Parts: sequence; structure tokens; C-alpha cells
Amino acid sequence: MNEIAILQNYLLVGAILFTLGLTGFLIRRNLIIMFLCAEMMLQGISLSMIAWGRYHNDWGGQMLVIFIIAVAACEAGIALSLILMLCRKSGSLDIINWQNCREEGTMPYTDREVPEESFDEDLWPSLTPAGVEPDTDPEKQMHRSNV
Repeated sequence: MNEIAILQNYLLVGAILFTLGLTGFLIRRNLIIMFLCAEMMLQGISLSMIAWGRYHNDWGGQMLVIFIIAVAACEAGIALSLILMLCRKSGSLDIINWQNCREEGTMPYTDREVPEESFDEDLWPSLTPAGVEPDTDPEKQMHRSNV
């Protein structure tokens, strides 16, 4: 395999890792999943830098990846402590709970109002109680099903 094909393969895998991480980060609301997706994006970038460094016969990409790994390790410690703090305070890992961790007297930031969910009560057919004869009038039955 020539060098261009190897570079393209590495860059393709790096782009797939980055895209999967970005998609997971934007879609999921669980803090641990978001943290893992951010790490996946860093790994995609690292793989691309190593591929470019190998292609150009330069150690700059590999040295930058070692720096990224060191920063990611520090980030992991800080992120896990924040996740534990939120979990202890709220009992949940949902990202919306960060609104409750603001200073006293500060209004929560709302990007846009989310409409309340309305649960329409489903009308289920009911059996007549024992000993009571059911109505056989079709108009009463139609009226009862529309209520």
C-alpha cells in the first residue's frame, strides 16, 4: 500500500471517530456519555495528527498527541469530580440539572421555552358492573365514547 492510501485510511478512521463523538455529544444528555464522546473526538483528532506526522516524517504530530493525552487525563479528573458533585446533589446525571447548581438569587438561563407536555387521557372501554344490564341504545353508546 502506498503512503497516500495509508494516510487516507487513517484520516477516514479519525474523521469517523470525531463524527461519532460529536454526534453523541450533541444528542445525549447524560454527563458520562457526553464526557466519553468528548474523549472520542480527541482520539479522532489524535489519530489524524499521528497520520499526518507519519506522512510528513515529522515527530511534531506525535508530540502534540502526547500533550493532548496529558491534557485529556487532567480533564478526566476535573470532569469526573464535577459529575460526582452533580450526582450527589441531584441524584441524576441529566445535564439539565446544572441549572440548579447556580448561585443564590440568579435567575436560570433559558434559551427558549419548552412547552409543557400534555397527556391526553385515553378513554378505555369499561365493563358494566355485575348485576347491571348494559345499555343497548346505540346513541347513548356513541355519546359515552365521545366524552
